[in-house]
Amino acid sequence: MRDRQILLNRIEDALNSIRPHLLVDGGDVEFVELTDDMHVKIKWLGMCESCNMSSMTLRAGIQEAICGNVPEVVGVEAVNGI
Repeated sequence: MRDRQILLNRIEDALNSIRPHLLVDGGDVEFVELTDDMHVKIKWLGMCESCNMSSMTLRAGIQEAICGNVPEVVGVEAVNGI
């Protein structure tokens, strides 16, 4: 359980590193879940919910930040978005 909490903290740290870039454009991201098969689920907030660049931001920004900080994570997916 402690190891899982450490992973969750590292995921939040990774999201916090990218969050200022999202906030500049009126968007944000929320951590939803770390699945048993090591996929992170996020939820887009604000302007990110309807942005047509969200999928690129997910791959090039969010996933890169999370997987770079938490290599145990296999992938990242949004539970909302376009």
